[in-house]
Amino acid sequence: MFVSPMLLHKFSPPFDELPFDENEYISELKIDGIRLLLAKWDNVIKLYTRHGNEITGKFPELLNIVIPNGTILDGEVVVPGPGGKPDFEETMSRFQAGRNGIQPIQYCVFDIIYLEDKRITHLPLLKRKELLKSLIKPSQYIAPVEWTTGNAEAYFNLTKEHGLEGIVIKKADSLYKIKNRSHNWLKVINYSFADVYITGLRKNEFGLLLSLEEGNKMRPVGLMEFMVPAARKKFYQEYRNYVVDENKDFIFLEPKIKAKVKYRNLTKENKLRIPSFVEFIS
Repeated sequence: MFVSPMLLHKFSPPFDELPFDENEYISELKIDGIRLLLAKWDNVIKLYTRHGNEITGKFPELLNIVIPNGTILDGEVVVPGPGGKPDFEETMSRFQAGRNGIQPIQYCVFDIIYLEDKRITHLPLLKRKELLKSLIKPSQYIAPVEWTTGNAEAYFNLTKEHGLEGIVIKKADSLYKIKNRSHNWLKVINYSFADVYITGLRKNEFGLLLSLEEGNKMRPVGLMEFMVPAARKKFYQEYRNYVVDENKDFIFLEPKIKAKVKYRNLTKENKLRIPSFVEFIS
């Protein structure tokens, strides 16, 4: 049985806009993995992505998890890297390899939607957390996500120190809204920033090639697909002055248009992961 999960809104510091350090909010680590719903129905466990795709065969380690029938869990599956830090690239590699993958996974569970055939989305978050903690004991393949009351800013700063993805701030009394994106759940991403040059434009679908200046050379660092309309309009007005070449997929540009971008982290290939536009640099 699949239910469409509750989704998050984005939030950016400063944290003093709302009382995130008070007891009415909790903070938990944002897990850098793949959203996964685990459902045990008719005494059979099935696994689903957030979009409803069944991927039960991808992670056979989770098919013997001991939970009551009629239970649906919500969480993220990860491949732990060095020191236990989630490794998103290895997680995606394992996902693509499926049951033939050799990377060990762990299912980090942060909520429970059904318990013993009863929908419990009407219960406040902290009550659902209590039920989850009593149900799931940490093991090699599954563990409940730890959380703290308040302390959002301090917790976020701690994730920055350790190079983690960020935190999720949730209202302690929030209900679980199926198929809903709620302001009661907010993700705060630990972005890094870089000054780059725009060195190409994808033809068929919007995307900008980015490069970093290293000495006297330009090193390609990825493709940016996120740019606000006003900035995109300004780029379209200027880029034709700098065209140097093209192929069937891209128009290549002199490194003249400079921009600040934010990104999640550097990939193993030293590229920017999910870069997005911040501002042009004069």
